[in-house]
Amino acid sequence: MPLIQVVIVLIVVGVLLWVINRFIPMAGSIKSILNAVVVIAVILWLLSVFGILSSLSTIHVGK
Repeated sequence: MPLIQVVIVLIVVGVLLWVINRFIPMAGSIKSILNAVVVIAVILWLLSVFGILSSLSTIHVGK
């Protein structure tokens, strides 16, 4: 994946998270949990993209 695509995805995710935090009314604890989940997912995705976490594609949930 080219570096420009990674940057574009990060910008889009950041803008979407900002829009959700800014304009959608929800409890502060839910926003904190949502932010943490998105940040963890983006970090795992980045590690997978750069090949540091290559075993991420072999994880299966369920049968």
